[in-house]
Amino acid sequence: MPEDAPNRRELELERLRSPEIARAIEEGVHTAVFALGAVEQHGPHLPLFVDAEHGTRLAVEVARRLGNALVAPTVRVGCSDHHLDFAGSLSVRPETLEAVCRDYCSSLAHHGFRRICIIPTHGGNFSVLAEMLPRLRAELPSCTILAFTDLLGLVRHWRSSIERTRPGMGARVGGHADIAETSLMLALHPELVRTDLAEAGYQPELSRASFERIIREGFSTVTPNGILGDARGASAEMGNAALGELADLVTRVFEAEADRD
Repeated sequence: MPEDAPNRRELELERLRSPEIARAIEEGVHTAVFALGAVEQHGPHLPLFVDAEHGTRLAVEVARRLGNALVAPTVRVGCSDHHLDFAGSLSVRPETLEAVCRDYCSSLAHHGFRRICIIPTHGGNFSVLAEMLPRLRAELPSCTILAFTDLLGLVRHWRSSIERTRPGMGARVGGHADIAETSLMLALHPELVRTDLAEAGYQPELSRASFERIIREGFSTVTPNGILGDARGASAEMGNAALGELADLVTRVFEAEADRD
């Protein structure tokens, strides 16, 4: 996958003109995709907008694979209370994120989008999205709302993808500011990555209980440098491969859910 895929801008609502969007909807573009990101610490070596930037790019790649889809702006700040001990991290309450999602979906449905696909790219948003999803669907029966909510599946994907691309490196995936996210940023914004500061962090057991404990007790209680996994050895090659494979996975999930509906 090229570092700047062609026609990317043509898929993003905020880069289009209103008549262009109206025409696309009239011509059958009835799917909207958007991500739930975060602005929070990502160790000593990565910028705070990792999850937000990842979200936008992943949403574009998924929309391209789905076809007849456009991308709504990423919700850039997420539920990140567990990162607030680190300077600069921002957070919203779960009810705030739900209200934003409800208003996003309502606006998109108003314009004629009939399928809305939501992709969280920050760990703290997954359970919040899963919990709100039944309410969103009940409040907006005119459209189908789909969501990717498998956090452990996402981390397993990163691990297997990194291992396929660079054998022996998959074990360095821990879920946050690790070799996978560092590789992703080397693919998207290499100028903002301080590889000289990349280091190992806390390497938790890959389980729902371990992630829930980290979110409940706070990142700083288990990883003073803010890293889960090991950030060393990252490359743009691994980042591009992992992003493309994740887009394939998420697209398959959405297509399967749409078929069931």
